[in-house]
Amino acid sequence: MITIIDYGSGNISAIKNIYEKLRIPYNIASKPNQMNNVSKIILPGVGDYDTVMQTLNRSGFRAKLDEFVIEQHIPLLGICVGMQILTEGSEEGKLPGLGWISGYVNKIDTNKILKKPKIPHLGWNSIKIQRKNELFNNVNSEIGFYFIHSYYFSCKETHDIIATTYYGNEFASAVNMDHIYGVQFHPEKSHQNGITLLKNFAGLSIC
Repeated sequence: MITIIDYGSGNISAIKNIYEKLRIPYNIASKPNQMNNVSKIILPGVGDYDTVMQTLNRSGFRAKLDEFVIEQHIPLLGICVGMQILTEGSEEGKLPGLGWISGYVNKIDTNKILKKPKIPHLGWNSIKIQRKNELFNNVNSEIGFYFIHSYYFSCKETHDIIATTYYGNEFASAVNMDHIYGVQFHPEKSHQNGITLLKNFAGLSIC
């Protein structure tokens, strides 16, 4: 069953509504002991890097995530800051991230953006798929997804990048290493493309 982690950071209800419409079973875990029969995990995140990491660490979910994702290889999808904390750290804060995908989070360089408002990067933007991935099956890359962020995931290994987006410079808007996925955009705000992506995640084959 898909488990949506409710640790106090993220748009849980919108994700829940999509899975209800798709008639895909899900569970919302607001406590670590509610993570039962887990087949996939969604880790949302809204706010600044350090606050999200502090909230996650204090919630008690950190150890459970290590158990399920690292030890049991349960697929995980990090959304927005939930993607950013997959890295080792961020120039937005001082706390270490989960460190599951090599990289660092940097601030968008406003000197390279011609049009105002410069940041946050807000609204719809297209994506450029860098390598074939089940997550993007039947997704319209030109229409793209809905973004709201001022920092981006700077991936150390280019083969971990599955999609990029241009806003002042090209950045990783989706990453994947083995069973761990992350998207900078908000699929729950991205209409049909977002619905399709969340459906694809639910149907990912588990190795």
